[in-house]
Amino acid sequence: MSIRINVTVNGVANSHDVEPRLLLVNYLRDVLRLTGTHVGCDTSSCGACTIHVNGKATKSCTMLAVQADGCEVTTIEGIAASDGELHPLQEGFRECHGLQCGFCTPGMIMTAADILQNCADPTEEEIRAGLEGNFCRCTGYHNIVKSVQYAAAKMKEVTV
Repeated sequence: MSIRINVTVNGVANSHDVEPRLLLVNYLRDVLRLTGTHVGCDTSSCGACTIHVNGKATKSCTMLAVQADGCEVTTIEGIAASDGELHPLQEGFRECHGLQCGFCTPGMIMTAADILQNCADPTEEEIRAGLEGNFCRCTGYHNIVKSVQYAAAKMKEVTV
C-alpha cells in the first residue's frame, strides 16, 4: 500500500507515492536524492539528520515521510541563497573551522539556524544548550560554537 504525499522541499513542490513506513530521511535521500541530510543513528540521538519542517528543527530519522504531507521542508541543500551565496552559518563553519570530518555538519547547521531564528544573539551557553542533541564524533564543539557566534554576528550586520 502506498500513500500519496505532497511536500515542498527547499521551495520545490514534490508529490510521490510512498510506503507508510518510509522515514522522512530516506525519502529525502533516496527519493529526492538530497544526500546532505545524513543518517547517523536512526534513534534521534545524534542529530545528523536534522532538517527544518515548517521552520522548526526536526530530526528526520524519527519522522515518517507521510507525516510531512503538506509541510514545508528545508534541508542543508536549501539553506544557501538561490544565487549560491553561502548562508552565514555555512560561511561560519568554513571560516571558523567548525567542521572536521563533516558528518555532523549539516545537522549542526540546521540546528544552529533554528537557534538563531529564536535568539539572534545567543550566548555561548545558549548555543551549547541548543546544540545539545547533536553529536560531533570529532569533538569539534569549540569551533562549532565559534562558527555559530560568527554567523550570529554576520546576520546582525545584515539587519542593522
